Amino acid sequence: MKKFKKASEVKVGVVGYGGQFNMGKGHLNEMKAAGMTPTAVCEIDEERLDVAETEFPGIETYTSLTAMLKQSDVNLIVIITPHNLHAKQALQCLKAGKNVVVEKPMAMTTTECDAMIKEAKKRKLVISTYHNRHWDGCILGAVKKIKSGAIGDVVRIEAHMGAYGKPGDWWRTSRSISGGIMYDWGVHLLEYSLQLIKSDIVEVSGYAKNGFWANQTKWKKDCNEDEGHAVVRFKDGKWMSLTITQIDSFAKGGDRGQLEITGTKGTYIMNGGTWEMHGVDGADKIVMSGKNPKSEGHKFYKNVANHLVKGTKLVISGEWSRRPIHILDLAVKSAKQGKALPAKYK
Repeated sequence: MKKFKKASEVKVGVVGYGGQFNMGKGHLNEMKAAGMTPTAVCEIDEERLDVAETEFPGIETYTSLTAMLKQSDVNLIVIITPHNLHAKQALQCLKAGKNVVVEKPMAMTTTECDAMIKEAKKRKLVISTYHNRHWDGCILGAVKKIKSGAIGDVVRIEAHMGAYGKPGDWWRTSRSISGGIMYDWGVHLLEYSLQLIKSDIVEVSGYAKNGFWANQTKWKKDCNEDEGHAVVRFKDGKWMSLTITQIDSFAKGGDRGQLEITGTKGTYIMNGGTWEMHGVDGADKIVMSGKNPKSEGHKFYKNVANHLVKGTKLVISGEWSRRPIHILDLAVKSAKQGKALPAKYK
């Protein structure tokens, strides 16, 4: 891997500067704060390129990735496009000799992740996924409390997100583009959970309800599942479940109860902004609660910059990014086949 003398030598570009969530601007500003140099933007919407030029005066703009790779000297590219394009565009950038960060999810299948990791290793380049939520205050607090033994030995994790409601008519509702209902917030909840269960994945079972909302969206047969559910079995005997739903009228999730971690001495409920811990002391029930610590998502790009400059270990490696995708991929296949499937990657 090429080493840089200082972070400012890392010239960064983004592929995708759409208005939704304003993610292109966000990524460039975070990379700039980590010391890297915003250099180029690729976007098919020329009006959004005008916005980029206003927000980053002097930045290079391109309407095609091929043109950016041919004409720009960027050396780190961030892919901020729909999920079904991640692998194709990442491989195109890697083959052009560029380090790559992909918005989460890394890709839609294990095979795609494998190809990206293989190409990056072949060319001694970085492949990572923007798992900035690895440093969310909620999971930082949960890891600290659970490591301290506050709930005893972890037995299981239940992760959930969603509520009752018709999905929107946007690309995230298309299964062929998004990957399915579990590929958006599901990848976050899995990444949280994998920080808490330090064991090999043994098998995954997947379940899905289809068809309730489909005809009420423009996607019809290509509409996401109404609900997706996965159960992951780990080598050390622990297990976790993930449910993402749009048909549960009594759903947990949103800012409450994203993760419920049950241990031998209590249960820790991880919310977006707060936490609760339920336990017993003799015959008495104990309930404690508090606010989560401050999020530290800025550490993602700081770690990437330090890896490129100092050789610091990359926290969100390609292999780490692949684990939640492998679970989701197996869950989708399991739901179709009606049986648990063994994990290839542990």
